[in-house]
Amino acid sequence: MNVLWGKFKEVLSSVLPIIAFVLIVHFALAPISGVLLARFLIGAVAMILGLSILLIGVDLGFLPFGSHMGSSLIKSNKMIYIIVVGFVLGFLINFAEPDLHVLAIQIADALNNIALKDVIRVVVAIGTGVLLLLGIVRIVKNFPLKIMFLIIYGIAFLMALTAEPKMLAIGFDASGAATGVITVPLVLALSLGVSSMQRESLTAEEDSFGLVGIMASGAIIGVFFLNLFISGDIAGSPPDSSVTGTDAILPPLEAVFRPFKHAVIGDGEMPGAIEKTFVGMLPIILMLFFFQKFKFHLRKAQFIRILVGFLYSFIGIVLFFIGVNAGFLDVGKHVGYSLSAYDNKAILVGFGFLLGMVAILTEPAVHVLTHQIEDVTSGYVKRKTVLAALAIGVAAAVGMSMLRIVIPGIMLWHILAPGFAIALTLTFFVPRVFVGIAFDSGGVASGPMAATFVLSFARGAAEAMAPDPNDLAAVTAESFGIIAMIAMTPLITLQLLGLIYKIKTKKSEV
Repeated sequence: MNVLWGKFKEVLSSVLPIIAFVLIVHFALAPISGVLLARFLIGAVAMILGLSILLIGVDLGFLPFGSHMGSSLIKSNKMIYIIVVGFVLGFLINFAEPDLHVLAIQIADALNNIALKDVIRVVVAIGTGVLLLLGIVRIVKNFPLKIMFLIIYGIAFLMALTAEPKMLAIGFDASGAATGVITVPLVLALSLGVSSMQRESLTAEEDSFGLVGIMASGAIIGVFFLNLFISGDIAGSPPDSSVTGTDAILPPLEAVFRPFKHAVIGDGEMPGAIEKTFVGMLPIILMLFFFQKFKFHLRKAQFIRILVGFLYSFIGIVLFFIGVNAGFLDVGKHVGYSLSAYDNKAILVGFGFLLGMVAILTEPAVHVLTHQIEDVTSGYVKRKTVLAALAIGVAAAVGMSMLRIVIPGIMLWHILAPGFAIALTLTFFVPRVFVGIAFDSGGVASGPMAATFVLSFARGAAEAMAPDPNDLAAVTAESFGIIAMIAMTPLITLQLLGLIYKIKTKKSEV
């Protein structure tokens, strides 16, 4: 209970800023209906409890499992084993990722194409599986990280030349959503397990980071590959988003709790939180049993501890899904739509900047990463400094995304192309460890809150500002892309931080 209380306080302090943000908007600028506000507050409680329990599960289950998997891959000393297991592991953990599932639901909803939800998850999981195995091979072969990122993003941007605007946005968004509450801790532990087997301690420290960023890039290539086959054939008719009309004819309590019921057991078209969490986690649990029998041979107490961690993770993810689907998505969309109604569009951009700054504090994987950065670098890189750099970057990302919605002439690639060009150029001038930290941070920054509330906020703003709200392709192209922005800006801010560290180190040596 003491551990749970500690995690609860950590998550509570992280989620409170987003709750305060919504309440300020509600009382000062854009009143929210009583039904939606009640859903949001109940959803916030479910999310706080869920993330608290999930973080315990990550510590008990996913981190030890990832570390043992990393050690097992290196000890095998067989490249074919590393390739096969790396791909399967990457596919399974990404397919189970809640953030990716939430994004896929939002894509399917925005394009009114339910079938697209599972297609997106599969192609992203395949792409991330391939890149995860390549990332592991990179550590084993000691291939330069910056060269690998140049190759990967070179391929991604060549494929982007043929992508439709909506698929360009979805592809880069999927990159951010592919690295969330399950993927990040497990892959960080996997990376640490693989790199710790390296002989040189300096190399091990540097190789502890970068695998999350490499894996995330696989999502971009996967979605662009999908675009080659479904181009021009993914949008249906505009969905009926009249939530308030349905609520008005229901008793107040039923109107509040109706979406929570659907979130738990499903609604006929979408599976419930329990079902989709079980389906997502089952392959990973089976993988644990398989490797325990043939590779790990852990003591009974250690094995049971990991299983208990997986159980905690299951409960936490279910509660997280319930809170997000029933409480956060509609409110985020309403707030974005309402702020866009003001003649002074600086309000939307300003609140977008503020939302980005507080949203980064709610991302649970950010806390996992920043603690690991401080531990691996023996305190050389302070977690508070990394958090500050991330907050600046994410605030700028959401602010620029709102500016892109306000000014239709600004296209997503107008920002992403020079942004990634700057990020990749910086890889040649900053310490190697900061390259890995920066690209990992990009994936980590775009976690649950980016995939839920922030993206819904952008969707609402895009619908309000769209000349023709029935043009699904145009609205989607404007609203999606915000996760991509959130994932890109830390690549620049964290490497600039590395450049500052490098300059300060040189001055102290003189």
